[in-house]
Amino acid sequence: MDILVEDIIGLIGVLLTLIAYFLLQIEAIKSESLSYSFINVVGSLLIFCSILKTWNLSAAVMETSWLLISIYGCIKYFSKTKSQ
Repeated sequence: MDILVEDIIGLIGVLLTLIAYFLLQIEAIKSESLSYSFINVVGSLLIFCSILKTWNLSAAVMETSWLLISIYGCIKYFSKTKSQ
């Protein structure tokens, strides 16, 4: 079994996404925090990059959705802080 660069990139993305979710569950970060959304943006981007060589439509749809929702969270954070 050969571990490829894209596998490592994807695993880092998965690790980041799981860390963000774990931190949320133990209440170390809040769902509306920039750190939660930003970690998810980076994680989903890395996972998406990992599937470009070996395409998987369902994974692409999932990661694109995750990315868009996380970007929305970042935008929401900045619009809240700007209005305060």
